Amino acid sequence: MTRDVNWALAHKQQTLFKRARIIQDIRAFFIADDFLEVETPHRIPANAPEQHIDAVASDGWFLHTSPELAMKRLLAAGYARLFQVCRVWRAAERGSRHLPEFSLLEWYRAEIDYHVLMHDCERLLTHLVPEQRISWQGHTFDLTPPWERLTLHDAFVQHAGISLQEALQENRFEEILVNQVEPQLGQGKPTFLIEYPAEMAALARTKPGEPTIAERFELYIGGFELANAFSELNDPAEQRDRFQREEKQRRDAGKPPAPLPEAFLNELGRMPEAAGIAFGIDRLIMLLTDQAEIAEVVAFAPEQL
Repeated sequence: MTRDVNWALAHKQQTLFKRARIIQDIRAFFIADDFLEVETPHRIPANAPEQHIDAVASDGWFLHTSPELAMKRLLAAGYARLFQVCRVWRAAERGSRHLPEFSLLEWYRAEIDYHVLMHDCERLLTHLVPEQRISWQGHTFDLTPPWERLTLHDAFVQHAGISLQEALQENRFEEILVNQVEPQLGQGKPTFLIEYPAEMAALARTKPGEPTIAERFELYIGGFELANAFSELNDPAEQRDRFQREEKQRRDAGKPPAPLPEAFLNELGRMPEAAGIAFGIDRLIMLLTDQAEIAEVVAFAPEQL
């Protein structure tokens, strides 16, 4: 007797072969650049408190929302170049570009700032796409470096006709960013959206001489975000104060209390000047395989389990 094939899984086979090859090529890129690949625990006692990210509880601890705290502790212990490809969990995230469990590529480098990470991104994508052009959902993107660098302030003025300060004062930042600014970013060529308000970058250091501006960027291609990066804050007292403010905002919003990552805070003062980045593997594979839905680039979406 023949059995029916699960075509929802079977039709992904070609894409999953491409996914495997892309991840192998990512690893090859970093290993050739003298990075150490590391594996850090997925279940940890505390994540970095962030107002808009909710961790998944796991037997009194939490599944990590990012490997960054453990990787920064390795930086503090003298590891200069690190990368990791891993699964992370964020509660209640599901949409055409979101999964509650997804794959992140993170890399960290000592003795640099976030400008070097922009160059890393350009090199990584042109390594993965030697022809330096990709087509996604009927649109073509030129990956030839250098890519656009656009401040958040200029992006609001250019694409929404309103200043960043006005958007913040009117409590419309997220609405305008999502509906008017982001769809215009990375069209034709990728865009680095840079220089965020300091209050929107809880783990980033501020720009020298401009304490209200954080050295943070997000990378956009075709109107959606692929990566989030910054020059790292390494002042433990300032970091603790920022975490406490974030945790207060979480509690004021009715979210359950969460502990602070004390081991990370205790070692942060030994971390050198550094920069790090979180790059969405699943979204990258969507672009490189011309898929419109994130569920098409993973073997199982949650609703298929």
